[in-house]
Amino acid sequence: MSDLPRKAVTRTAKLAALPLGIAGRATWGLGKRIVGESAEIVGRELQQRTAEQLFKVLGELKGGAMKFGQALSVFESALPEEVAGPYRAALTKLQEAAPPMPTRTVHSVLAERLGEDWSDLFLTFDDKPAAAASIGQVHRAVWHDGREVAVKVQYPGAGEALLSDLNQLSRFAKLLGPLIPGMDIKPLITELRDRVSEELDYGLEAQAQQAHAEEFVDDPDVVVPAVVHQCDQVLVTEWIDGVPLSEVISAGTPEQRNRAGQLLSRFLFSGPARTGLLHADPHPGNFRLVPGGPEGEDDWRLGVLDFGTVDRLPGGLPEPIGTSLRMTLDGEAGAVYELLREEGFVKESIALEPDAVLDYLLPIIEPAVVDEFTFTRDWMRSQAARIADPRSPAYQLGRRLNLPPAYLLIHRVTLSTIGVLCQLGATVRLREELEEWLPGFVADEGLEAEESVAEA
Repeated sequence: MSDLPRKAVTRTAKLAALPLGIAGRATWGLGKRIVGESAEIVGRELQQRTAEQLFKVLGELKGGAMKFGQALSVFESALPEEVAGPYRAALTKLQEAAPPMPTRTVHSVLAERLGEDWSDLFLTFDDKPAAAASIGQVHRAVWHDGREVAVKVQYPGAGEALLSDLNQLSRFAKLLGPLIPGMDIKPLITELRDRVSEELDYGLEAQAQQAHAEEFVDDPDVVVPAVVHQCDQVLVTEWIDGVPLSEVISAGTPEQRNRAGQLLSRFLFSGPARTGLLHADPHPGNFRLVPGGPEGEDDWRLGVLDFGTVDRLPGGLPEPIGTSLRMTLDGEAGAVYELLREEGFVKESIALEPDAVLDYLLPIIEPAVVDEFTFTRDWMRSQAARIADPRSPAYQLGRRLNLPPAYLLIHRVTLSTIGVLCQLGATVRLREELEEWLPGFVADEGLEAEESVAEA
């Protein structure tokens, strides 16, 4: 059984302590101001103490509360480094330390979902999990027809714990707001709750994985294992061997790093265009380099696992992303600003200078300016430092931007993928992928021709 503390009273009490602590620190902050300390210093201390308590409680609870913490991690740059740094370390530790279910619990779930004679479905079944996470774990087995398979088993009670946490957190949305100035927290939690509900549904995960498996079945660059069997709390898929991306990051050759980076970028942008779905968990553990690419056994394809979290994008990635990126590269500050306002990135109550917005965006999109870009940790750190330094104009502007819920997963996936590319140190032809797959990035040639005729 997992260590998710699922007793409702205990979990609710921990979460209920959050607003009480925040209110107490607000009173403390007022007292400090009365005795003469500056509002800026007091505000920083208040934010730090609030964040420390929030992250501590989220970490203890895991479940839905931890999912909210993961969503907040997108906005670490808006937090003081002395808060964000320890939080990143704590979150990483939590993700890596998910305890496995006892064997008897795994067998109990399989008997309940597949029938008492569940073992007859397998020629072999390894009781030791091959992977464990916060919602379920994976076992390696051989299906009755001889295929090697991955058997994903959901922790009993995980769903109730996840959704209970998120429902509870939504009640405190206004009190959590000061952690991310300018951000609407309640829609963020609502969007997250919807996504978590989908992640718990192995039927939806099976549909998403099978859609990708069928689309990429003969693809020279990407391989997705097909779904073998699915029922409530159990998902059986084909097993694929390969070099985990984490090993490529730690000890891969330059050729492996560059190939992995190129294919990861290609999958990020081509997936939505080809399937109407965005794989929304770009963790290195969900990818493999599989032998047998276009150049033969010495070449590589990208193996993709875990489709529990996807963003449904029937028309592919939203065209405003490509359009705004293209206009930013062309220096059209006014047009970019108006498009961001229309899409909700700039709230109606906020007024910003279009040129300042352009200056904020240009360094971030540097990889799209050139034909080939080498992602490095130093580049990533320089971007984070620019946005996170309270003395920086980028920091001040970034705190006034909003992230519409519809863009939450896209933003998270993009940032996470860039992070993995920097870990790889990969040299990637990113612009090539954008031109091929991102709607709006390449100006409509027919429209341009019409405009040329009109001008003539």
